[in-house]
Amino acid sequence: MKKILGIALAAALSLSMVACGNNSTPPADKSNPPANNSGASTSDPAPAPAPSDELITVGVINNDPNESGYRTANDAAMRATFTEENGYKATFYNNNDAAQQIAEAQQMIQNEVDFLLLSPAATTGWDTVLQDAKDAGTQIILFDRMLEADESMYAAAVVSDMPAEGVTAVNWLADQGLEEYNIIHIQGLMGSDAQLGRTGALDEKVAAEASWNYVTQQTASWDEETARTITQSVIDSGKSFNVIYAENNGMARGAVAALDANGITHGKDGDVIVMGFDSDKWAMEAVLEGSWNYMGLCNPMQAETVDSIIKDLMAGKAPAEKKIFTPERGFDAATITQEDVDTYGT
Repeated sequence: MKKILGIALAAALSLSMVACGNNSTPPADKSNPPANNSGASTSDPAPAPAPSDELITVGVINNDPNESGYRTANDAAMRATFTEENGYKATFYNNNDAAQQIAEAQQMIQNEVDFLLLSPAATTGWDTVLQDAKDAGTQIILFDRMLEADESMYAAAVVSDMPAEGVTAVNWLADQGLEEYNIIHIQGLMGSDAQLGRTGALDEKVAAEASWNYVTQQTASWDEETARTITQSVIDSGKSFNVIYAENNGMARGAVAALDANGITHGKDGDVIVMGFDSDKWAMEAVLEGSWNYMGLCNPMQAETVDSIIKDLMAGKAPAEKKIFTPERGFDAATITQEDVDTYGT
């Protein structure tokens, strides 16, 4: 397959002066999660393939599918797409630890996969992997999360615009017109693309506005129970707050559990504004019923776009764009509809 890939890459170079590829994002993949979707540290190859010269070999490195509903949907879509039936021999690895991801990536490169599909747990530390992949002729496609690296080191990136997600959420919050914003800020895994993007806009606003204050700013690393503990500790301290800005829906749910346990109202007609992120249908339903105020959509359905990029590269077509953003938006309790929930919820 590497020989075929080399021919395709040579063709791609000759075609790079003309417009190639498809600029659109394919329809969402609503596949159900696979049965084996449990490991925070797993490596599980696909079933025995047909002759290897008929299949494209890919290594897929993702985060733990148990991290969130978003991650479950993202992992399921990748596994449903990169199958033998669709022309692939795929190996999947899930881990939230960047060092473990890097070690597995090096092994996949040594195994001479044609493509390394990577959702990095951290944005830095991948320089050696990127160079080794380039030297070995393995093409890297990023999905879900970006790296701090020169774009010449990867073929394409299919990602969410995390800074834009943060800006959209903070602008929505500012539009609520509170006299004072006393915020419990519950952060995701520190250093991840999602955490950096969703934190950045809020940090800027708090620094710029005297009426915006952090009651606390702590990481729960995407964990629901940790978020509940953080919120409970603020309640126990007696500090006043009126906003919970949680960087994913699971952590928002944990915070809400603490509010409910203490009889604190929240949502559309409550005392505390609740904000989350991702694409969980249950979270969108919470916004629809008014118990939450806002959910920033982070679209997990990237697998079909990655698939089309690979097929184009194998056909000698360079991607039309280096970075492709999945379509996203914010939903609030005042305007969300059941159609929104049915269309965008996962």
